[in-house]
Amino acid sequence: MCRLFGFRSVIPSQVHRSLVAADNALGVQSEEHKDGWGVAYYVDGSPHITRSPTSAITDQIFHRVSGVVASETVLAHVRKATVGELNVLNCHPFQHGRWTMAHNGEVRRYTEFKDTLRQSIAPRLRRYVLGDTDSEVVFFLFLTHLQAYGPLSGRLGLDAIVPALRDTVELIREKCDGDEEALRALLTIIVTDGTCMAAHMGGKELFWSSYKTKCADRDECPSLSPECEAPTTTGFVNHLIFSSEPLQGENVWIPMEEGEIVAVDWRMQLHRSTDDKRRLTVLAS
Repeated sequence: MCRLFGFRSVIPSQVHRSLVAADNALGVQSEEHKDGWGVAYYVDGSPHITRSPTSAITDQIFHRVSGVVASETVLAHVRKATVGELNVLNCHPFQHGRWTMAHNGEVRRYTEFKDTLRQSIAPRLRRYVLGDTDSEVVFFLFLTHLQAYGPLSGRLGLDAIVPALRDTVELIREKCDGDEEALRALLTIIVTDGTCMAAHMGGKELFWSSYKTKCADRDECPSLSPECEAPTTTGFVNHLIFSSEPLQGENVWIPMEEGEIVAVDWRMQLHRSTDDKRRLTVLAS
């Protein structure tokens, strides 16, 4: 399977350590996930994406991009192919307008139900499916559900993103899942429009972190707050990180539960939605 990394912060920050320098950084993980990589980062509200069907750890472009990116929002992925050829069209993150998404998992009966799933995508969006992966179809199914809440070019909040994620997962499970656990679709997803970011844990591990034991930049950072070094008591955070594996360093990592969604809105308010509840809960101690 693949590996995911998502980052959202109140200030533009470099992510070189998370992507390259740490002992288990995303680039290091690509030694076992060699079938492509992609990095999306936002500048002035617009996504900039670099992707390649090569191994990230040996690709100088990956190292160059990772070294220069400083953004409030970053989404990255390394691929271990299960569905689809090894080409750039099948590399994550996928992008449409302001929206980007990366997926770790597999719709295990995708070949059998591919046409059914594609027909469930809104006709206006279906023509933009360029690759042959189940992941890209998952992305456009999400956008199909999301546009029911308003134009995709508008500012849609978590009250639209979370139910759209839930509806996407439920649709795929309804159409594709078999009775056996081995036939259940694996749908761990991170999606963002550059302001909001949400992650769904669906069968493949995902961890999140919103604070550190001690910030290495605490003496210089103008945005340092108590929430940087302890669980939030207000519901607001200065950063939120998602990773398929806990990254070594000062961050405190929390494993996500099956069916859980963790997200931040445009104000950096931290939310959680569990599998049996479609409503959002502000995470504050």
